[in-house]
Amino acid sequence: MKRTLLLLTLFIGGASLSSFAQDANEDSTGTPGDHFSLEGALDLFKQAQSPEEFEKLLNTESNHVNNLDLNGDGDIDYIKVINKKDGDAQVLVLQVPVNENENQDIAVIEIEKNGAESASIQIIGDEDIFGEEVVVEPKGEDEKTPGGPYWSHLDEQPAGVIVNVWLWPSVRFMYAPGYRLWVSPWRWHAYPAWWRPWRPVRWSVFHPYCVRYRPYYAYAPAVRLTYAHRVYSPIRTTSVVVRNRHAVAVNHYRVNRKTTTVVGPRGNRYQRTTTTVRGRNGHVVGRKTSVRRRRG
Repeated sequence: MKRTLLLLTLFIGGASLSSFAQDANEDSTGTPGDHFSLEGALDLFKQAQSPEEFEKLLNTESNHVNNLDLNGDGDIDYIKVINKKDGDAQVLVLQVPVNENENQDIAVIEIEKNGAESASIQIIGDEDIFGEEVVVEPKGEDEKTPGGPYWSHLDEQPAGVIVNVWLWPSVRFMYAPGYRLWVSPWRWHAYPAWWRPWRPVRWSVFHPYCVRYRPYYAYAPAVRLTYAHRVYSPIRTTSVVVRNRHAVAVNHYRVNRKTTTVVGPRGNRYQRTTTTVRGRNGHVVGRKTSVRRRRG
C-alpha cells in the first residue's frame, strides 16, 4: 500500500513538473518581460498599505515577482517606484536603475478616480521590456478563471467589466487629503539597508511561481485609462543599454507577430496578434495570442 502511494505521489509530482515545463516553454516570449510578473506586481500593490510598502514588496525575493537582470551583472535589479499625479489621475512608474546614467521603465500602474468611492486601475508593461505594451487589469468577481496576458482569449474579460479598486488600501492612501507623492529616493548602488540582491533563476524555475497570480487578473484589450496614460507618456524613461542588449530578442518577438482583424460577440472589431515562439533549435514551442480593440 505504501509503495503504491509512493509511486502515485511520484507520478503526480512528475506530471506537475512536466506541465510546468510545458507551460514555461509556451509562455516564454524570449523578451526580458518573461522575468517580471505584471499580475504579481498588481497583486502586491493590492496588498500594500502605501506606495512605499509596495516598493518593498516588489523587491522582496519570496514574492517571486521580479527576476530581472537587465544589465547582465548577475544580480537581480532593484525596482524603484515613482508616483506622479494630475487631478484624479495617478501613475506609479516601476523603474530600474541600469547604471549610473540610465534608468529603464519596466511597467506603469495607472489609476483614475471616477467617483466619490470609485477608482479604476491597469498595469502596462513597457514595450522595450515586453516587446509590446501589455495591459493587465483585475478580473471581475465572477471572472476568476486561469489565464494571463500572454495567453488570453477575446472573451476572457467581458467588455465593460471595470473593477472598482477604491477599497485597495494603497489607492485610498494615495487619494487621502495631505498625501505626499512617493518618489523613491534610491538610485544606482544606493539602495535601502534591508535589501540584498539575489541571483536570477532560469525562466523554467521562475514561471511556476508566477502562475499563482494569474487567476485574478486578465489581459485587457486596450488602455482604458486614457487620461492617466497621458500623464505617464511624457515621463516614460528608456535605456540605450537595455535596448541594445535585448534588441535581438525583442525584435525577434516583434517580427514573428501576425495581426488579423476579428469581430467580437457585440460587433466590436478587434486586432488579434499571434506571435510564434521558437526554441533554440528553431522549432515552434508555442504561440501567444493577444487581442486589442480596434479604434475607429
